[in-house]
Amino acid sequence: MTVRRKTTIGTLRAHKREGRKISMLTCYDYSMALLMEQAEIDTLLVGDTYAEVCLGHATTLPATVEHMVTITEAVRRGAPSTYLVGDMPYLSYQVCHEDAIRNAGLFMAQAGCDAVKVEVDRRLVGTVEAMSAATIPVMAHLGLKPQSIQSAGGYRVQGKLAPDAQRIIEDAKIMEKAGAIALLLEAVPVEVAKIISESTDLPVIGIVSGPFCDGQVLVMHDMLGYGAGHPPPSVKQYAQLRSVLVDAFRAYGEDVRTGGFPTVEQGVSMDANQLDRLQHALAGRSE
Repeated sequence: MTVRRKTTIGTLRAHKREGRKISMLTCYDYSMALLMEQAEIDTLLVGDTYAEVCLGHATTLPATVEHMVTITEAVRRGAPSTYLVGDMPYLSYQVCHEDAIRNAGLFMAQAGCDAVKVEVDRRLVGTVEAMSAATIPVMAHLGLKPQSIQSAGGYRVQGKLAPDAQRIIEDAKIMEKAGAIALLLEAVPVEVAKIISESTDLPVIGIVSGPFCDGQVLVMHDMLGYGAGHPPPSVKQYAQLRSVLVDAFRAYGEDVRTGGFPTVEQGVSMDANQLDRLQHALAGRSE
């Protein structure tokens, strides 16, 4: 089997220069990471959407550093050659620079990330500068920021008004100057995403931001057609696994109830000599 060459930030920059789009998916466990690496997905994001799609919370806010680092370690074991981005959860980087560097260090040193993602705007430029100075590669997440959903008033497109669009464009440049190695744009108008993508050398990943970004990311559960969370209506589903899984679970339950599974042949039988010895021993005990 051919060993896949390790994807690096240099690889992603080369993709941008060459006009090759970058694929990214969220991933939360070892088994799926194995499959995504086999499928040659460029980049995996261990997203704090884990809190929604795996833990059943209404928002991403309950995700913790401990949770995120643990599952990120599992994803890295499953996808050793894929570019891996760890999503820093709520309040793991916003409080102070020391917390941001310390927590990011866990993603890098313990979980084996290639970069961490933080939801920012110009108010957190100092945090990005401090993390970058500490040799931590930062992907700056702009536009709709799910960790700020309570103050934003819901999941909605950001930058539809010209002043707001200009601010996002300026924030992108600010983050590039602060040392960010990539940008993620969520739910911004296609025109804004195009301007940002064309005005920076950084790889720009989009979600619900149109086709002009350098790459795209989707939540795994959304693109496979199962799970919870807040899938945007524009998400393309590449499979409809909900009905497939429900049917499989229902068939299993029916098999167990009716005796269709397991059969004797699906069990492990004793050696005839050992069975004979057992029967003799049990017969002697009953006398």
